[in-house]
Amino acid sequence: MIEPSNWLSKKEASAFFKVNEQTLESLREEGYLKPGFHWRSSSDPDQLPWKPIPFYHISLCKEVVENWKENHVSVQQIAA
Repeated sequence: MIEPSNWLSKKEASAFFKVNEQTLESLREEGYLKPGFHWRSSSDPDQLPWKPIPFYHISLCKEVVENWKENHVSVQQIAA
């Protein structure tokens, strides 16, 4: 198995954590995943500030996402 890089796109992070992309967005919006620590925005000037493309730090997000899945997940929120 290929080891993931530290920072993954939302699509890659979604697959890695086995949650849908909307769940990752919700975790950001609800404050579970902190900007600058758990995730960062793309540096593409066309994307800032209104539609940032997030990249997730896998090792820093892992505990948060796994804890959330254990305590809050519903069948509809898990990626197929």
